[in-house]
Amino acid sequence: MTQYLDFEKPLAEIEGKAEELRALARANEEMDVEDEAAALDAKADKMLAELYQTLTPWRKCQVARHPQRPHCRDYIEALFTEFTPLAGDRNFADDHAVMGGLARFDDKPVMVIGQEKGDDTKGRILHNFGMARPEGYRKAVRLMEMANKFGLPVITLVDTPGAYPGKGAEERGQSEAIARSTEKCLQIGVPLVSVIIGEGGSGGAVALATADRVAMLEHSVYSVITPEGCASILWKNAEKMREAAEAMRLTAQDLFKLKVVDRVIPEPMGGAHRHREEAIAAVGRTLRAMLAELDGKKPATLIKDRRQKFLDMGKQGLAA
Repeated sequence: MTQYLDFEKPLAEIEGKAEELRALARANEEMDVEDEAAALDAKADKMLAELYQTLTPWRKCQVARHPQRPHCRDYIEALFTEFTPLAGDRNFADDHAVMGGLARFDDKPVMVIGQEKGDDTKGRILHNFGMARPEGYRKAVRLMEMANKFGLPVITLVDTPGAYPGKGAEERGQSEAIARSTEKCLQIGVPLVSVIIGEGGSGGAVALATADRVAMLEHSVYSVITPEGCASILWKNAEKMREAAEAMRLTAQDLFKLKVVDRVIPEPMGGAHRHREEAIAAVGRTLRAMLAELDGKKPATLIKDRRQKFLDMGKQGLAA
């Protein structure tokens, strides 16, 4: 069953009425309600298109956080074969917010690393809502080093509100672990491509997205802080999150103009959560295209170009 966001309530009413009519028809075979239900379907489709063609930045944040949106595990299961998960940072623990391992993409060996939020209450608690602790980023560093050693392309799938800010995480060196992961992204001599599949929150996202090519799904977001956090700092009022989202330029479209990301991946009408298979297939096509652009490049060239890409970022200012 589709979970509706706040701004989708009028749509929920129309689709609910269509489903009620069909339920009555199933209970009474003599009833013919298909014309009325089809009219409601057409009205709902039109409303859905209008809503998603005019999404504000704050509404895009809501879509990016939708609980039914495909998560890292969904992409791995659909796009990769022979996935062999690798666990632990060989120091403290295994962080379930970061999952990764060896796999095949188009029958070619790769290393895939991503942040997993979980699909239900139990899963979200297990994966800490996608908020990694230091051991998660140290696991990512370990996997990137392994990929570099064996010449395997690295694919990262980013979906996190940010790194976990708890006391234990800070005691174990959260900021240092994020910095080491970002540094490792810049050091490896193999192709590194990244897709923001939902939320790209702060350094917790940058630690996996400092890549040769970075793509964003159309309704994903990527920012230095959440709109609520920004509003709390600037206005001392988290309810100002709509204004913060507007000012932060966190949408895929704005970030593409600013050359922070390289591609925007179109989503099905109504968002990736409504047509999961179609959205996953679109990400697969984009990964294939980005890896093809990097195929055959020498390690020294990859490292040089990747570093220069991030050094050049922001030179054009915010006028774009």
